[in-house]
Amino acid sequence: MAVEQAGETLGEAAPAGVDETGDETGDETGDETGEGTGEGTADEESSETLDIPLADLRPALEAVLMVADQPLDHITLASAVGYPPGEVASALHELAEEYAEQGRGFDLRNVAGGWRYYTREEFASVVERFVLDGQRARLTQAALETLAVIAYKQPVSRARVSAVRGVNVDGVMRTLVSRGLVEEAGHDGETTAMLYRTTSYFLERIGVESLDDLPELAPFLPDMGDFEDLDARPDPVDVAADPA
Repeated sequence: MAVEQAGETLGEAAPAGVDETGDETGDETGDETGEGTGEGTADEESSETLDIPLADLRPALEAVLMVADQPLDHITLASAVGYPPGEVASALHELAEEYAEQGRGFDLRNVAGGWRYYTREEFASVVERFVLDGQRARLTQAALETLAVIAYKQPVSRARVSAVRGVNVDGVMRTLVSRGLVEEAGHDGETTAMLYRTTSYFLERIGVESLDDLPELAPFLPDMGDFEDLDARPDPVDVAADPA
């Protein structure tokens, strides 16, 4: 009888919603175990993503940004260095502040959702002088020959320039366009091939006011009519390419 009363007393003392099988204990154990397991897994995953030591995070970001040809968001950079996006974002802001405080010749800016190095505005004139009057002034012989063909036969397609020169001029054409000496001039009405012409900057660099002032050289170049069918087909694959 005493045992039965004790059992009833224990039953009354048990919290509502908990049966005598100890479900609450099981739930608490499961919750605590689950939380502990989740935390452990998160720690393990976090440690697995850290491909480089924390001390090397900022140098690694600098290295990636140095070779990037377009702005990179912090998510892309995080994937590259193997760190959580939040830590990468903080490191990027720290780098930007550090460059500004040290008065470097470049800035790290977050523009249009992406991070990239930019030269500081106060040094723009120095950079422009170096690029335009120095490095850009030194064209290879191949580039000069290609530029001459375009100047005297413009507007002209890349395929026709290749035919005149006897070599593939893709790389040289890209160089001339990037240096502002040559630009696109629409498409050929029959073949739809892209046409190219020289720019006003080209005239400025060679010291003439118009194409009419160019020396008489066109008669020594082949007639473009000899190459009318070249725009409709790709450049020959067995032709050696010029260095840019």
